[in-house]
Amino acid sequence: MPIKSRIRTIPHHPHPGIMFRDITTLLKDPVGLRTTVQEIVKRYQSQHINKVVGIESRGFIIGAPVAYQLETGFVPIRKQNKLPAQTVGRDYQLEYGSDRIEIHVDAIQSGDRILLVDDLIATGGTAEAAVRLIREMGGEVIECCFVIDLPDAGGRKRLEQLGCKVFCLCEFDDD
Repeated sequence: MPIKSRIRTIPHHPHPGIMFRDITTLLKDPVGLRTTVQEIVKRYQSQHINKVVGIESRGFIIGAPVAYQLETGFVPIRKQNKLPAQTVGRDYQLEYGSDRIEIHVDAIQSGDRILLVDDLIATGGTAEAAVRLIREMGGEVIECCFVIDLPDAGGRKRLEQLGCKVFCLCEFDDD
């Protein structure tokens, strides 16, 4: 079952010229969701992952069942002021402006082997900030895993320049 065939494309969302890759069609399909989680778990089951870190919000949807199947913990990275306990954060640049992601200060211990998960890698700004945050906390990012890669946006190369391995289940070129 090709995962890519279960992902809907919405032209001109949220802006003209953007081809939005919508994974809600993949998630609502029980075979699609199960296959997605199984493919990721299969890749990492012998990697001795200590924690799966998911980037808000679709990274939670994929990352939590992956962590469950790997029998490890799940850690959310959220936008600023969304986590209830003490946090550490990192600012990053957007196309127009900046944003901030945060993680609980006690979420990652030095030496933890981390799998970073999100639904999609485009320009890579959020993922890069997440990698840097995890590393600042002493975690080792084993790999960054995404359902979708948009290679023309350059995010994968950006993460690889940080020394990260990147794995994606499928990719979409600009249409």
